[in-house]
Amino acid sequence: MMPGPFELIIILVIVLLLFGGKRLKNIGGDLGGAIKGFKKSMKDGENDKLDGKDAKDEIIEAKVVDSNKDSK
Repeated sequence: MMPGPFELIIILVIVLLLFGGKRLKNIGGDLGGAIKGFKKSMKDGENDKLDGKDAKDEIIEAKVVDSNKDSK
């Protein structure tokens, strides 16, 4: 059940009275900056995968050591 336009206006007026205009502006700016940073980091992550820096493509060398060989 979605609120209608009249209910949304009432909610907006209540929020404006509680927080004030300046505080809401600061909150909106901070939220916008956080979303922009998140999108940028997602884009950078996709570019890393396209450049061949994916973790699956790395080669790891290992040497197997038999621990029973030394104890005998």
